[in-house]
Amino acid sequence: MKPLVLLTCALLSLSAHAADLVKDVRARLVDAPLVRGRFEQKKTVAGFKKPLVSKGDFLLARDQGVLWNTRTPFASTLTLTRKSLSAEQGAGGAAYHLDSTKEPALAAMNELLFALLAGDVATLQQRFKVEGALVGPTGWKLELTPTDAGLARVFKHIRLEGDGYVRQVQLEETRGDSSVILFDALAQTPPPDATEAERLGK
Repeated sequence: MKPLVLLTCALLSLSAHAADLVKDVRARLVDAPLVRGRFEQKKTVAGFKKPLVSKGDFLLARDQGVLWNTRTPFASTLTLTRKSLSAEQGAGGAAYHLDSTKEPALAAMNELLFALLAGDVATLQQRFKVEGALVGPTGWKLELTPTDAGLARVFKHIRLEGDGYVRQVQLEETRGDSSVILFDALAQTPPPDATEAERLGK
């Protein structure tokens, strides 16, 4: 068999495997329109020995957006929707608002963050080479390598682990920094309260 034919067969085999893996992972994920939980993020900055640790809680409402509330070491709230990104430092602190319809790079990053938190593997597959494996009866692990040029300038790899939910996200940046985000106390209730709904509606 000619080398080109062998290569084509190999690529088709890998493509089929990736498609099966994505299908299997999606089958294990809970189809939840809303997820709440707590997070702990450890960010290791190149040149520093100790990681920067932050903790808080989050709300992912699939049709509305994400609220990312950091409680320690400093209070802040990040509000992410399909159209915008807003941040506020503490009560009455500094705030800013970005419109993703005017910032293509922000729109792409919003889509990535939504997909990572929701475990939207099909969307991730559009911008990453997806590799990984199923773990036990309910678990899974994925390694994402950017195929999108813009994301490749920022990330070397992104690794996800989970079961019915995404439990861990590990980000490896091209400049040498890395972050590990752990999620727990995940639940599909209660629905957004008045304050949360107002933030997500902006």
